[in-house]
Amino acid sequence: MTTKNKQNKVTIQKKIISVSRKRQITIPLEFCKKVGIRQDVECYTVNNSIILRPISEQSTGEFSEQILADLISQGYSGDELLKQFKLKSKQMRPAIEKLLEEAEEVANGKANYSTYQDVFDSKST
Repeated sequence: MTTKNKQNKVTIQKKIISVSRKRQITIPLEFCKKVGIRQDVECYTVNNSIILRPISEQSTGEFSEQILADLISQGYSGDELLKQFKLKSKQMRPAIEKLLEEAEEVANGKANYSTYQDVFDSKST
């Protein structure tokens, strides 16, 4: 099933798939190709849904560009730039996982949070 929006662009693609006794699923090939799943995926639960996101070099592309720009602005180049880039890149996943853990605590009511309005409301400054 494919759903289209007003501009006639595809927004949702739906397919019913079976879950094995071991709770395993097979993701349709067309879905894997469309979102770039190669080997590993990140799995999240959001409310009553499961979200799978591909883990690939492309998924960190924007972060990679920001890391490189920052390191270059700090004066790194050549082998030292490569060394620092690898170090910073390895630190990204744990940092993102920490953010997700904190978000889950907020979602479960176990941590304080700030709303968009709390952060950006001009009256509070």
